[in-house]
Amino acid sequence: MPAKNAKKEYCSTSEAARRLGVSLGTVQQMVENGVLDGWKTAGGHRRILLTSVEAFLGQSGQRTQTAARSDGRVRILIAEDDPVLQQVYRHAIDGWGLPLDLEIVSNGFDVLLEIGRAAPDLLITDLRMPGLDGFEMIRRIRERKMAEEMDIIVVSGLSDDEIVESGGLPSDVTVYGKPVPLRELNGYVQALVARLRRAQRMAG
Repeated sequence: MPAKNAKKEYCSTSEAARRLGVSLGTVQQMVENGVLDGWKTAGGHRRILLTSVEAFLGQSGQRTQTAARSDGRVRILIAEDDPVLQQVYRHAIDGWGLPLDLEIVSNGFDVLLEIGRAAPDLLITDLRMPGLDGFEMIRRIRERKMAEEMDIIVVSGLSDDEIVESGGLPSDVTVYGKPVPLRELNGYVQALVARLRRAQRMAG
């Protein structure tokens, strides 16, 4: 590709990181995972297609809240990379008999993409995940004011001290330890369902 066009159509890893508000390593992971389109020059420098960066920002910036949906269902998004725990979540939540739509993903990248498509009412997430971890994902969600009405629950095996040492979490994020506290989550979700139903009645 001609050099005069490359400057207009591509950006460096550091420029992509600045635009997205993430680390250089995260951008590299995004390219390797196919989230961003990029290539390497003969000198080993990575170039990233600007349109893919802009598309990701556009997806992440959109916000569609389910509280206003007429079907009255609550959307839950879970980020957990352990396949066994994914099944634990799915089996338990399916058995609650509540009006829920459940989506489970395994990393922070997919969370941002799902929020871009349709913001959930509740995000339940681990902190240690491949690629974009829970700390950076939550930071991005809050800094970019994505899905401002979405509740966030962290379920992690990290201790309070380890969470603080890793940068901490916003004060409005609810934190539970592992094993997964299914009884507490059930109570939280029941309260969320009731709250959103009241909001819908008042809006109607």
